[in-house]
Amino acid sequence: MSISLMKLWCNNTAVLRRILQFKMYRRKMQSYNMTRTVFRHRWMKHLPVFSSSKRMISTHTDKDTIDLSKFPVERIRNFSIIAHIDHGKSTLADRLLEITGAIAKTEKNKQVLDKLQVERERGITVKAQTASLLYSHQGQQYLLNLIDTPGHVDFSYEVSRSISACQGVLLIVDANQGIQAQTVANFYLAFEAQLTIIPVINKIDLRNADPERVEAQIEKVFDIPREECIRISAKLGTNVEQVLQEVVHRIPPPAADVEEPFKALVFDSNFDHYRGVVANIAVFGGRVRKGDKIVSAHLGKTYEVNELGLLRPDEHPTDRLYAGQVGYIVAGMKDVKEAQIGDTLYLQQQPVEALPGFTPAKAMVFAGIYPMDQSEYTGLRSAMDRLTLNDSSVTVQRDSSLALGAGWRLGFLGLLHMEVFNQRLEQEYNASVIVTAPTVPYKAVLSSARLIKEHGSEEITIVNPAQFPDRSVVSEYLEPVVLGTILTPDAYTGKIMTLCMNRRAVHKNMVHIDDHRVMMKYLFPLNEVVVDFYDLLKSLSSGYASFDYENAGYQTADLIKMDILLNGQPVEELTTIVHRHRAYGAGKSMCEQLKGSIPRQMFEIAIQAAIGSKVIARETIKPYRKNVLAKCYGGDITRKMKLLKKQAEGKKRMRRIGNVEVPKDAFISVLKRKD
Repeated sequence: MSISLMKLWCNNTAVLRRILQFKMYRRKMQSYNMTRTVFRHRWMKHLPVFSSSKRMISTHTDKDTIDLSKFPVERIRNFSIIAHIDHGKSTLADRLLEITGAIAKTEKNKQVLDKLQVERERGITVKAQTASLLYSHQGQQYLLNLIDTPGHVDFSYEVSRSISACQGVLLIVDANQGIQAQTVANFYLAFEAQLTIIPVINKIDLRNADPERVEAQIEKVFDIPREECIRISAKLGTNVEQVLQEVVHRIPPPAADVEEPFKALVFDSNFDHYRGVVANIAVFGGRVRKGDKIVSAHLGKTYEVNELGLLRPDEHPTDRLYAGQVGYIVAGMKDVKEAQIGDTLYLQQQPVEALPGFTPAKAMVFAGIYPMDQSEYTGLRSAMDRLTLNDSSVTVQRDSSLALGAGWRLGFLGLLHMEVFNQRLEQEYNASVIVTAPTVPYKAVLSSARLIKEHGSEEITIVNPAQFPDRSVVSEYLEPVVLGTILTPDAYTGKIMTLCMNRRAVHKNMVHIDDHRVMMKYLFPLNEVVVDFYDLLKSLSSGYASFDYENAGYQTADLIKMDILLNGQPVEELTTIVHRHRAYGAGKSMCEQLKGSIPRQMFEIAIQAAIGSKVIARETIKPYRKNVLAKCYGGDITRKMKLLKKQAEGKKRMRRIGNVEVPKDAFISVLKRKD
């Protein structure tokens, strides 16, 4: 058909002349990274007749490629922004990007570096983001590599990883709220890493701002002279230029040499469907260019560099990366397990000693994750692999349940971390999952020689309550404890101390950081603070108190396993580990909630909480009952008793052979209870 059409056009000279009067234009649409083909008649100046477009897979833009060789190590500064949650880190990062020309100045610049949907919905940063800034100062151009970090305690692993790629930090403190719990925690992370710390007092434009009081707090708590503090308003841009100047003057350049062999640390990574793994690297020595053969020290595999460049904050490809610089690299890693965070990359011809890497994150909260339907297991496994590549602080262990099927037991750094991970699974991978109740890792010291030989150790860790060993084979149980730091106005001290004592906390220290604020330290059992302690603390203090905790090891505890029985049959998914003194209250609460969640049957259902063979709480779901006396309108009582007895025998027989189906939503509503 196409040949006949061509013959027709060639024979018809008028049609051929019309076709030749069209010109084809190829245009690059900068704002959308698109290549557009436009067909236009010769006499048309503006209106295109028709067009076709395609999405460019490559991230190359028409911007001039930055020559990174012009930036020697002496003119490179790597720094992070650290602070308590909602003290203005992301707003300051937006202003720094605007001043250095990385993004255009518009009113829409809010949380530019917070790229995840969950970050914009919740208004918090959960993932550290990198941006390279070009800044001219005193006639010289500097390359400033900025990393914006999260402020919540559950994402402190992101902060510690970001700090490893930096030589200094900006410690942001709210001029109204002052020093908070996570401010103290982040300060000590930077202090222990021996980084230069520049204190910045933000939000000085607020009506209740008191920068003098905050400067006094910084001087007392951190021993930093108040003269070193910079007062800014990131929202209005006041004194933000001074922050960049102080970064250049105070923060030292990275200790790296271009002449040494290439050596880079992978401090973050994510997965791209087209290009594979995109790794964020900090170059500690030498240089790397496109086409080089590089080797992963972790796996020993060799890759070819397909693309590399800076993040400004979007990907900006360059020809090379040099010592002291921070950027991204794409090397054809198609498997998510190939890019381990903390891995060392080096050139194939020049092997080097691997960098120290990162200490693995220690999971504080464990929960089971199962697909809504077992047919979705394979897709969920792929989504989990890619998400754990981007969030390496999550530990994964395969698990299975009689009621919920095959799944995983995941370890998180906190309850918010667990909620954000679940939300990212749904938003980024469209995966619907069931999340069981959060539990903490307990330990047991075995007394049986046979079990010690079987486990290979005298001390075992228990993350699944169903595997809790019996008291007869254990000499003692251990529960995890954390050292909690609470900062609060002194007006709420009494209420908060009562709350802490009710949670079996041990008071350690109390310091007045100024005339109105108190810093208290308590030793908490982790299972007492992991679910709802933070919410209660905020309620009691009208939102003014802040809370942070760090791991403090294990302590001996009187722990017991509490089983939930339905008609005498234990339900594994509802098994919990509780302290002996709290067993009765927890058991009664769980039975009451199950009674409202399990639908009625044709037979009676007994819901029992039991410790070993002893039942400590019970609720009963009454059966549906047919009125067998409806047809008896008088007569002898013995006739009625005979009918009732026959019905009772039938119910008893039905209860003996009937199974109670617990709906999945009942599992979730009960397991996510608040104590």
